[in-house]
Parts: sequence; C-alpha cells; structure tokens
Amino acid sequence: MRIARFSIDGNVAFGAVEGHDAPGDEGGLVLDIIKGIPYGDFELSGTKVPLSKVRLLPPVLPNKVVAIGRNYAEHAAELGHEVPDTPVAFFKPTTSVIGSGDAIEYPSFSTELHHEAELAVVIGRMCREVPRERVKDVVLGYTCANDVTARDVQRRENQWARAKGFDTSCPLGPWVETDLDPADVTIQCTVNGEQRQLGRTSDMVRSVEDLVVHITEAMTLLPGDVILTGTPAGVGPLNVGDEVAVTIEGIGTLTNKVIKRG
Repeated sequence: MRIARFSIDGNVAFGAVEGHDAPGDEGGLVLDIIKGIPYGDFELSGTKVPLSKVRLLPPVLPNKVVAIGRNYAEHAAELGHEVPDTPVAFFKPTTSVIGSGDAIEYPSFSTELHHEAELAVVIGRMCREVPRERVKDVVLGYTCANDVTARDVQRRENQWARAKGFDTSCPLGPWVETDLDPADVTIQCTVNGEQRQLGRTSDMVRSVEDLVVHITEAMTLLPGDVILTGTPAGVGPLNVGDEVAVTIEGIGTLTNKVIKRG
C-alpha cells in the first residue's frame, strides 16, 4: 500500500494511493482517505479524491530523522573517505523536512550544495533495542529522500549540523510504500533530467536491519521517525533553478526545485 499525507481545502489527512501511473504522470491516481493515522490498524473511509486535486505534504512529520553517512563504499571513496568500522549517524531536524514539489532553498552560507539520493525507512511503532528478527515489525514502510548537503560547510566544520540540517535540506516523498523489500532496489537521481546517481540498495555496507538494530541500541524511535540509509556514488552540485528528482524502484519519484533563499 502507498500511503500519502496531503492537504485539501485547508484540511490535512492521510490517504491510500490507488491506481497505476506512468513515471511522471500521476493523473490517474486517487486517494482513499484514511480514518485517523496510519500507525497500527486503520480503516479506509471509502471517500476518494483525485491526487491531482490535492497538495502532497511530507508523508510523515518525524520527531527525528536519523541519517547514516558513508554507507556505500563507492560514495565514501568519491569523497576520499574509508568505510567506517561502525555506522556514522547524525540528525536532521524536523524543520529540514519538506515534501515532493516543495522548494529546496539554497542556503546563504554555502556555495556548494549537493544532492544525495537515499532510501528512507519510516518507523511505524515505538521501539527500542529491536532484535534483528523483529525489524520488519517496527517498520511502516519506505519512501524516497534527498539528504541535501552544503558540502563546503561539511568540509570546514567538525560536525554536520549546519551542513545537513538547514531548513529544506530533507525532502521526503512522495508517499510511503508499505509493501517493499528494501534489500535490492534501484536508486536514481536526476538533475534537470540528466542522470547523476544510479545505484542499488544491495550495495549498502549495512542493511536496513543492521541500521535499525544499531540505532535502537541507543535511542527510542517513535512512529513517523525516519532513518536515511546513505547515498550511492555520484553526488554532485545543485544550482538555483535546478530540478532534482530521486526515483526508487517500487516507490516512486520525489521531485524538488532549487530556489534562492528569500
């Protein structure tokens, strides 16, 4: 099931996305509005609205986004780093989250903005110290993410809070896919239609299961929290006016345009 969060006539709701769409063509899709929120058991209302009539929002509003760095060996190498012995984790704040179609605002303190296409794990229930065999039980589903990074700031500062946590630096969407095996799917990033990144989740150094176990050893995850699983090689620059799209096999496409911060 694909679960979207959207607004219509000033109201915000979740809905199950129904229908089949060609890449970039969502005209035939409809949303069956969900009663309540999609954590735990829920029902569909039977009330349907065309996707073309709503504004898609970030599919979840996470309490926290836990991101993992250098989880693809080729990406670590392209930045001149070794694969770390343990996962490198950092946070992106809730204020960094935007949805598909929203604008990425080029930060005024950077001159080198990069895209990073990633598979995002959406947590479906409160959990801590999750054993490997229970990981599937705590995951709601998966969505596309772009870990937008001020690369020059990342290089010159000892921690990554500003480089990766600025407003609009965490596009998520377009929806959450609950029926996906994340072990081996394609991740692609294009900028203005030109392919920049192309990889597979099977190339991750540490799997989704590894990451959930590692993170929940230290902290409680809440429903709607998000884990970013790292980016494949091919990261590169974004400029004002660019349109960047992250496509993940079995999920869909997350699209955002870069604008000057006003």
